[in-house]
Amino acid sequence: MSIEPQQIINSRFGIGLVSTLGQVLPPRLGYGIARFAAGRIAARRDWKMVQAVRANQWVACGGKLEKEALDMIVRETFHTIARSTFDLYHYIHDQDALHRLIVIDPVMRQFIRRPAHAERGLMLVGLHLSNFDLIFQACCLQGLSALVLTIPELPGGYRLQYEMRRRSGMNLVTTSVGALRQAVEHLRAGGLVMTGIDRPIPKPRYRPLFFGQPASLPIHHVYLALKARVPVVLIATLLQPDGKYHILTSDPIEMLPHPDQHKRLLMNAESVLRVAEDFIRLAPQQWSMTLPVWPEVLDQVPN
Repeated sequence: MSIEPQQIINSRFGIGLVSTLGQVLPPRLGYGIARFAAGRIAARRDWKMVQAVRANQWVACGGKLEKEALDMIVRETFHTIARSTFDLYHYIHDQDALHRLIVIDPVMRQFIRRPAHAERGLMLVGLHLSNFDLIFQACCLQGLSALVLTIPELPGGYRLQYEMRRRSGMNLVTTSVGALRQAVEHLRAGGLVMTGIDRPIPKPRYRPLFFGQPASLPIHHVYLALKARVPVVLIATLLQPDGKYHILTSDPIEMLPHPDQHKRLLMNAESVLRVAEDFIRLAPQQWSMTLPVWPEVLDQVPN
C-alpha cells in the first residue's frame, strides 16, 4: 500500500524534524529552505494535497486561472505554508520576538483582555489563512480565554501539535455531541468559543455556497451561535510586506431567524463565508487549506 507524502510530512518524525529545524536555524536560512521545499512540493501534481490546493485556489480565484498563473499561486501557497511553519516553531517560545512579529488589531486586543465570562458570549471562527496557528497560540499565551473546538486527535505529528497548543493555554475540546452541548452552555454563560470553518468534512449534510460553489464545509459554528443567540466574529491573519503577521477581525455577524431550519443554517453559514471570501481575496496565496473544499472540481482544474 502506497503512503501519501502528506502522511510523512504530518508524521511524528516529520513534525519533529520541522520543529527542530525551526528552533535551530536562523530565519534567513530557514526561509530559503522553506521556499526551496515549497517549489519541490508544488511541482508534484500527483500528490493529493497539491491537487487539493490547485482546486481550492482555482475556485477561489474565480475558476479562470490558466495553467501558468495557477502554477504560480500554488507555489506561493506552499511557500506560505512552509514559511508559516518555520515561524511557528522558531518564534512560539520567544515572547519578545512574538510581540515584534505580530500586529494585533484593537478588537482582538479586547478579546484577549476580556474576562472569561462577559455579559454576552461570542463565537470566534478562524480561517487557514497565513500563520493562523501561530496567531491563535500567541493570543492564548497573552491571556485569551476560550473553549476551542477541534477535530478528533490524530496520531503521529498531529499529537505533537495538539500538545504544543495545550501548552499555549488553549482549552481544547474534541468536537462531539457532548462538546457541542458544552459549547452552547459556555456561550450562554458569556464565554468565548473558537473553531475553524474552512476544513472540509466528508459527506456533509449541508453544503453552503463558498465562492459561488457548494462547499463541503462544517456549519457547527452557526448551529452553536443560533442555539446560544450570540454573534459570530471571523478572525484571520495576513503576512504583510512589513514582514509581520497582521490580525484581522470582522464586525460581529448576527445570526438571522428563518422558519425553516435547513435554510436558517445555510443562510447564516453563507453570511459568514461571504466575509471569509473577502479576507481570502486580500491574499489568496496565503489561504493554506490542503484538503479539497470542492472535491467535485478536482477533475476540472488545469493541470
